Amino acid sequence: MTRDPRYDILFEPVRIGPVTARNRFFQVAHCNGFGWTAPQALAEMRGVKAEGGWAVVTTEEVEIHPSSDCEPYHEGRLYSDEDIPALALMAEAVHFHGSLAAIEIMHHGPSAANRQTREVPLGPSHRPVTLNDPVQARRMDKDDIKALRKWHRDAAIRSKRAGFDIVYVYAGHELGIPMHFLARRLNDRTDEYGGSLENRARLLRELVEDAKDAVGDTCAVAVRLAVDELMGDYGITSDGEGRDVIAMMAELPDLWDVNVSSWYNDSATSRFKKEGYQEDYIRFVKSLTSKPVVGVGRYTSPDKMVSLIKGGVLDFIGAARPSIADPFLPRKIEEGRLDDIRECIGCNMCVTSDFTMTNLRCTQNPTMGEEWRRGWHPERIAAKASENSVLVVGAGPAGLEAALSAARRGYEVHLAEASTELGGRVALEAKLPGLNEWIRVRDWRVGQLTPMTNVTIYRDSLLSADDVTGFGAGHVVLATGSTWRRDGVGREHGFAVRGFDHPNVFTPNDILEGRMPDGPVVVFDDDHYYMAGVIAEKCAAAGLATTYVTPALQPSDFTSNTLEATHIAKRLVKLGIKLFTRAAVTGFDGAEAEVTDHLSEQSYRIAAKGLVTVTARWPNDALHESVKELMARGAAPHIVSLKRIGDCHAPSTIQAAVAAGHRWARELDDPQASPYFPRELPKAPSLKRFWG
Repeated sequence: MTRDPRYDILFEPVRIGPVTARNRFFQVAHCNGFGWTAPQALAEMRGVKAEGGWAVVTTEEVEIHPSSDCEPYHEGRLYSDEDIPALALMAEAVHFHGSLAAIEIMHHGPSAANRQTREVPLGPSHRPVTLNDPVQARRMDKDDIKALRKWHRDAAIRSKRAGFDIVYVYAGHELGIPMHFLARRLNDRTDEYGGSLENRARLLRELVEDAKDAVGDTCAVAVRLAVDELMGDYGITSDGEGRDVIAMMAELPDLWDVNVSSWYNDSATSRFKKEGYQEDYIRFVKSLTSKPVVGVGRYTSPDKMVSLIKGGVLDFIGAARPSIADPFLPRKIEEGRLDDIRECIGCNMCVTSDFTMTNLRCTQNPTMGEEWRRGWHPERIAAKASENSVLVVGAGPAGLEAALSAARRGYEVHLAEASTELGGRVALEAKLPGLNEWIRVRDWRVGQLTPMTNVTIYRDSLLSADDVTGFGAGHVVLATGSTWRRDGVGREHGFAVRGFDHPNVFTPNDILEGRMPDGPVVVFDDDHYYMAGVIAEKCAAAGLATTYVTPALQPSDFTSNTLEATHIAKRLVKLGIKLFTRAAVTGFDGAEAEVTDHLSEQSYRIAAKGLVTVTARWPNDALHESVKELMARGAAPHIVSLKRIGDCHAPSTIQAAVAAGHRWARELDDPQASPYFPRELPKAPSLKRFWG
């Protein structure tokens, strides 16, 4: 295939100060759970992005000094020359594929508690740190500001030595210390670094000037600025001081990287924000500067990208999450393979890696984070290792991925689905409020499978154990999903709850299949992810008086890791849903639900004709047990392997199901397959250090 000429503009080179990007695709900074702890994995992951056509590939935030320590979160570090080799690995990997390497050096200021280094946090004012730690930042004096400028300058020089082409000055998300100086609510100084906007912007200007003086001969200097904090007049706004900062420094940096703040607004999920949602806030920037501008908006449509360039909104299409979902997105546009683009679904499972300090993961792209330790590549997979055919039972996310990856290896694949619709839980859940973009998990895989000549898909095919053993496939993988429990057993309750056998008790399966309560409803969330929240939304939208009860500290508690918790709580309140946290449903009689408060230990009666219990799930593994029993009796000796994957093995997230299907296919016919993988271990010091 060849590129559609409509997209030629996306592949024009763009000058950024002393360097040139080969096209307009810019992977902006994003966290990943690796940071300074896994430099080889980090370099391999970023290198794949460059291979996929991203002209600029950026690090995550890189701390420049021990007084900017955000542990336990694993970000980059550039404290001293000792940190240069680890970061140089990434720059080298990016350069190998002809792209520019950018580094986002920064100082957290009052947004870090310095838990590991135990240094006193620094800030423009005497204020508590923005984390929940009982720690306060110290107001920086002139010597502190001078020292900060030196740390930043030294980090810029080290960045150049490490091979980076673009060096950032970071002022966004209420994280970088220049943003703390810029914000009136955070800066109560009365000296030349406080008061007027010109004074509050002084530190940002000085850091940019210092960086340009230190490395500007060969490195571009970029500024990342949150031009709107979405706080109205209480914060920086795009029609106020955000605009004014751009205007007063318009030509100073070599590139402007602009977005909104805070992170939960900037990286909002598709449940709350759609593609391009930041445009109204950043549209003004190019009217004030001749320097190139990059912005983000979870863009996956090349037509939309072209309109942004031609419309004078952006010079670069910035991306974090779309570059994770498909590292080869630019190359696929360039090669005219638009149908092959694996579009981001905006679920933010990638973000959870930062909060949980684990390797990066993605619902759409199961290879993400596994490039180094497992050797997985998003576009390449080993050829089949035998002539055995494959039978996949169940066309949910795990089954679809297993079938596709096995087929890409060259196996003859047969995919059997009990219903007439492919997609399993994804097909159902995508119909819930705000989750419609999740259908991309199914649609991309079905779109890839459909034209493959070595794949046969059987719909409306409920297979028995005899059907499976008699099919003749050498490899059988069962992806038959799971079913939500009705008895209330889960994290909170270890035994069936009184009254949960009432006919007016509903599970998420009932709601997904169209069965709804017909009166006031209580939703009991002991799952803590998105399901109970979207069901509560659905009930409220149907006009039902809805009460939400959870033992957790907040609704959909796990979604703190996906940046959704605040959005979800606001949505539920706006819909008039009554919220009970730190509480549990302890009984139901068809007319009222008994709710017990964990703190007061008192019980309340809430009118409810229906109860939706969102607790635990049963793996649908009966078929596996039946087939296994037949094989034990000597039936189907032709079956080389039998395995469960996804929710029928252990119910989890859609991301985990996709990853399980992919791993099964990768390890098919591999006698060396193992749960162990390479780890990046610190070098052990000599005992002479301790014992002489």
